Amino acid sequence: MARPDANPNLPRRPPQGSPEPPRRQAPQSSPAGPRGQAPQASGDVAPEQPDAPPVRVPTDQVANDRIADLEDRLRRALADADNMRKRCERQVVDARADERARVAAAWLPIVDNLERALEHADADSGTVIEGIRVVRDQAVALLGSLGFRRHDETDVPFDPQLHEAVSVLADGDAPAGTVLQVLHPGYGEGNRQLRPAAVVVAGGPG
Repeated sequence: MARPDANPNLPRRPPQGSPEPPRRQAPQSSPAGPRGQAPQASGDVAPEQPDAPPVRVPTDQVANDRIADLEDRLRRALADADNMRKRCERQVVDARADERARVAAAWLPIVDNLERALEHADADSGTVIEGIRVVRDQAVALLGSLGFRRHDETDVPFDPQLHEAVSVLADGDAPAGTVLQVLHPGYGEGNRQLRPAAVVVAGGPG
């Protein structure tokens, strides 16, 4: 018969002499590994961390530096070219001035001889004429030395590169196209011609 003061909600003691039930043990915590990975055993070696990637300069900065360097080189090249152009222009001007001075100096002896001829104008006319002829020959020689040879030949075929026909004369003794007379001589030839010779040309029998 049950005891009236017993509470049915209290755990009952096992009868004397029966073995106690085994106690539950709390699970032992293991060292936590990385999130989402199983815990590592105590004997495993931790993996090495990778080296930090090298710092790279942005591509835009490299391009801008390259453009700036090229622009600086271009400015320097343009400045050098402009200085060279100005230097060449000065050299050309100086060379032309030197050449004009050289040619003018070459004419001074001719001017001196003309003045001497004028000083003897009251002397014998033959002497004066001879003096003027000498001065003329000196001037012609100077022109020839400068590259402007004199052309005053007659009885030669007409050459349009050297002659300018100002008149045609019928002459049965000379072949047509022959230079009969030179009105004024020409000097130089080709691209270095001062002027062509003005001539009278034979036109053949009349």
